[in-house]
Amino acid sequence: MDPSTPTIDPLTVILLVMDYEPAILGNLPGADGLLGRTVGAIATARSRGMRVGYVRVAFEDVDYDAVPRTNKAFGAAAAGRRMDAGAPETAVHQAVAPEPGDIVVRKVRVGAFSTTDLDAQLRGAGVDTLVLAGVSTSGVVLSTVRDAADHDYRLYVLEDGCADRDPEVHGLLMRKVFPRQAWVIQVADLPSLVGAR
Repeated sequence: MDPSTPTIDPLTVILLVMDYEPAILGNLPGADGLLGRTVGAIATARSRGMRVGYVRVAFEDVDYDAVPRTNKAFGAAAAGRRMDAGAPETAVHQAVAPEPGDIVVRKVRVGAFSTTDLDAQLRGAGVDTLVLAGVSTSGVVLSTVRDAADHDYRLYVLEDGCADRDPEVHGLLMRKVFPRQAWVIQVADLPSLVGAR
């Protein structure tokens, strides 16, 4: 960890666990290890008084109907009625499941902010800092880093709490792209970064 990485105020931060769904994790090599590390991050967050939030991608009938044919990423999912909001495969994985009081949003595009009220919920809770864990690094994590930076959040990305089907892309984003807008840290760095409540 970079020694200049600023500490985290537990009262103004949220750990966002993004797209940790069986339908997505099932296509990811090493998913069990990723889940284990993220369970540890959540435990640290809760023990330090941090908020925990969840973002999941899932569609209802109206969402399928609203996806235009021009949308390369979601057109096929909509046409095939995949990622249905009521399916167990789109629920947050039970290993990292939300607890009462956690923020949970459902999205129908890539980024965590794009089709949700997440920003309003975070602002209402006094959150100005995000710690991100997500699948995939080149999908939800990249989109959310960019959007959250434009919303002026302080950002931390858990390198080992994120994963991508292409490890080379994951590494490139963590080393070359994300450090321009976020501090890239490891799950093991969290305890030393989070101040006392």
